[in-house]
Amino acid sequence: MILTGDEITKEVNKKNIIISPFHIEQVNPNSYNYRINDELIEFTLENEQKFEKKIKIPKTGIILEPHKTYLASTLETLGSNKYAMSLIGRSSLGRLGLFLQVSANLGHTGSSHKWTLELVATKKIKIYPFMIIGQISFWTNKGDIMLYKNSYSDFNFPRISKMEHAK
Repeated sequence: MILTGDEITKEVNKKNIIISPFHIEQVNPNSYNYRINDELIEFTLENEQKFEKKIKIPKTGIILEPHKTYLASTLETLGSNKYAMSLIGRSSLGRLGLFLQVSANLGHTGSSHKWTLELVATKKIKIYPFMIIGQISFWTNKGDIMLYKNSYSDFNFPRISKMEHAK
């Protein structure tokens, strides 16, 4: 079952959900609007080699180029030891051609961190530091809860894949 906005707020106050910083005006009927931080990693694969370029997003914004992969992080620390989470983009940005969380939108119960965001634009699109870029929803678990304690949830900054490029 998905939590309503009012229930998200109650659970933040009870410390069952971590959203930091938390702003009541970012609460939606069934989610919370999260913001992008002010750094990107432009990620490319060329000749089976990984290249990453760190970019500070200026206050005036930055234009994402089509068909490139960018990694960023949420401004907020998001998580819960009680609920599973789903992180998705905003439909308004999706309609402009921005794919967000291309592959990994599930947040396991027990993870709490600044999430790595996967951004791919289908056409040029301008983004700004600290803008609302997506939303997170919280879901009740059915069955015994096994807290997640692995891998990327240990990081609070954008992180490229640990996997080797498929040959």
